[in-house]
Amino acid sequence: MRAPAAGKRSPRALSAVPGVLTGTIALYITLVAFGNITDFDTNQQFVRHVLAMDTTFRDEDLMWRAIDSRALQDTAYIAIIVWESLAALVLLTATGMWCVGRDKDGIRRARRASTVGLLMVMLLFGAGFIAIGGEWFAMWQSKQWNGLEAATRVFLLSGIVLLLVHLPSAERGDPGSAD
Repeated sequence: MRAPAAGKRSPRALSAVPGVLTGTIALYITLVAFGNITDFDTNQQFVRHVLAMDTTFRDEDLMWRAIDSRALQDTAYIAIIVWESLAALVLLTATGMWCVGRDKDGIRRARRASTVGLLMVMLLFGAGFIAIGGEWFAMWQSKQWNGLEAATRVFLLSGIVLLLVHLPSAERGDPGSAD
């Protein structure tokens, strides 16, 4: 084996990047779902407090948005866990596809599966936690139950991985790539 010449890229190394990064997000969301299932009460309390808006400024103009029903709060939490679990399955499948798909069709399928899974994560953390939790339920006002920083971090990381998954690559024969 010889090392690639200076200035040359290794096709195998570059084609592994989207798979490794997809696998990283897959591992993360799998652990999140697993944690929420095995330690149900911890984040259940988080969701209950955010939806009840009981640690916000309690502005009368906003409090009509609060959801005090434990049944609705728990339904929302279970829906979050189901969504996380589905995203984890899609991303784990996509990671496997990156590992075995070395031809154009295999890469295309892996890219498509990664896109679906990453968008699922971004929807949960962007639309669900940042927009709905952060703004609609005024989570930003809470010192105790504010998950905006963590949600933003996951949203941005997933977005970066999504961009890298879709970068053209000469190794994959994508249009617009240089040799």
